[in-house]
Amino acid sequence: MGLATVSAAQEPAYVGSSECTECHVEAAAAWSGSHHALAWTAPSPDTVIADFEDTSFIHDGMSVQFSADENQYRATVTEKDGVTTEYPVHSVVGIAPLQQYLLETEPGRLQSFDVVWDTEKERWYHLYPDQDLPPDDGLHWTGPYKNWNARCAACHATGLEKNYDPDTRTYASTHAEIGVGCEACHGPGSAHLDWAAGNEIANDRGLLNAFGLTMDFNAGAEATIQQCATCHSRREAFGDGNPLPGTPYHDNYNLALLRPGLYHADGQILDEVYVYGSFLQSKMYASGVSCTNCHEAHSATLIADGNEVCTQCHSPAGREDFPGLTLALYDDPSHHFHTMGSEGAACKNCHMPERIYMGIDGRRDHGFRIPRPDLAAETGAPDTCTDCHSDRTAEWAAQTLEAWYPQSVNRGAHFGQMFAAARTDPVAAGDDLAWLAREVTQPAIIRATALWLLQQSAAQRVRDVAVGLLDDPDPMVRASAVGLLTNAGPDEIARMLPLLQDPLRVVRIAAARAILSAGGTQISRDGQESLRQALSEWRSSLVNRADFPETHLVLGGMALTMRNLPAAQKAFEEVTLLDPQRVDAWVMQVRLAAATVGSNAARLVLDRALSFNPDDPSLSALASDLQ
Repeated sequence: MGLATVSAAQEPAYVGSSECTECHVEAAAAWSGSHHALAWTAPSPDTVIADFEDTSFIHDGMSVQFSADENQYRATVTEKDGVTTEYPVHSVVGIAPLQQYLLETEPGRLQSFDVVWDTEKERWYHLYPDQDLPPDDGLHWTGPYKNWNARCAACHATGLEKNYDPDTRTYASTHAEIGVGCEACHGPGSAHLDWAAGNEIANDRGLLNAFGLTMDFNAGAEATIQQCATCHSRREAFGDGNPLPGTPYHDNYNLALLRPGLYHADGQILDEVYVYGSFLQSKMYASGVSCTNCHEAHSATLIADGNEVCTQCHSPAGREDFPGLTLALYDDPSHHFHTMGSEGAACKNCHMPERIYMGIDGRRDHGFRIPRPDLAAETGAPDTCTDCHSDRTAEWAAQTLEAWYPQSVNRGAHFGQMFAAARTDPVAAGDDLAWLAREVTQPAIIRATALWLLQQSAAQRVRDVAVGLLDDPDPMVRASAVGLLTNAGPDEIARMLPLLQDPLRVVRIAAARAILSAGGTQISRDGQESLRQALSEWRSSLVNRADFPETHLVLGGMALTMRNLPAAQKAFEEVTLLDPQRVDAWVMQVRLAAATVGSNAARLVLDRALSFNPDDPSLSALASDLQ
């Protein structure tokens, strides 16, 4: 079951994790102290780790005084502009290696404060010590990118509904439970309680499994992975809060591809992209390995210590449920060439390189990739050997590996070489990218990324590649293929029309956007109705992200496509109201004002833009054009 199609009218109700503990004693005990259970908690002596006993922190003209009495925790903040505000601590995020605190800046609006507690060194520190963030900057802790309701809460809560009102720019968020409770993964529990009581459960359309739950963890590895990925991924959400557990990932989210700034060219993690995108690249994913093969679900800990996590499969004995394994001795100097028990002998340090986020929080790449220092110069990506041997070079590492493994078959061509070239010149790399997009032995996320990079090329052969992949089995590939067909001709539109009724929303929305960009005319009445429904899904997803400045950039572009200049102007104004540093939106406002009202109006808009971004060269260039 697992990946069920959901009808809102059938959804059971959330009942809270406390209803689960009486029957599921062992699981509840493991969960109660886990990072999931403590992902978001109310402030109390049991949950607050930091020192609030009149401690202070000063950074770049900003200061904060922390204090507490009778279970009330406060942060008194004096900003760089001299304004002082006392905030009660609304709630607590996380448990280790850092703990963050949420402050309510206006009723219902929760913001993630940038001064956090290092639980290991027991000190306050700033998450962004090298950034100049005055209160009017979009990246300031009170700005839209640090808003908890929009950016973080869904993965730290159970049954969240964001409830943002774009007219008043206010939140009325609700949740069934703060923290990642039982129902965040298994689904609402009301029908399960009925089942446990011996009552008949209504399941007319097959939403529930035999136990009255929407998520079935016995449905196979893919169902489990997609459920975990709802939080453990970098993605764009279509809905307003938590989707019902058990619904398909690609019906709820648009997964971030291997784009510059997020991933290195060879697919290694760069920005904070979490786990799903790297795991999809791995041979382990391709072989049917699930999250729960390595992680204990309730305690959120590894199922074994050290290399034993890996040697449960990668050993001379192998494992019956993964018959394709190469049977060999890996946890041995004959394989890793390091002293047993040393850092260099740890599987994770060679195959899961660690990157640090939020100053001190190490996250490991889940691509489980073979080290390729021989490609470092070509791809610009780091190599795991010199992560430890920082006094050596990638060339040294490559020579060492060649000496250790002289007959290795793992030093051939790599997609990272193609992506590195394409990031510099996607047109010149077009043939390689087209081959990669069609290479079904490659992971789907890599093929989809190749198609995304091909969007820079207008060559007909590239469009032919995209048309040929519109019926690919993977939704990421189908959606990325559609993205290549903007400004489509009648034949291409005809090929895209069936995708307006694709089983997964990520594809339907991509098809609607492409057909809209092509004008959307000259199609049948049935096609027009399918387009209307898919466009409605797209608009709904945008409305659900109306508190994101980047959403209004999309709305502005959509309005321009439809020749609705007033709507475009309004959308770009909303962008800069939410984030005054979005120069691209200011530029569009200036140009629209010049085109619709005149140069004097354009100068007034430009003056406002320059007041927030006085040194921006593109705005300065506009000023010269308006002279």
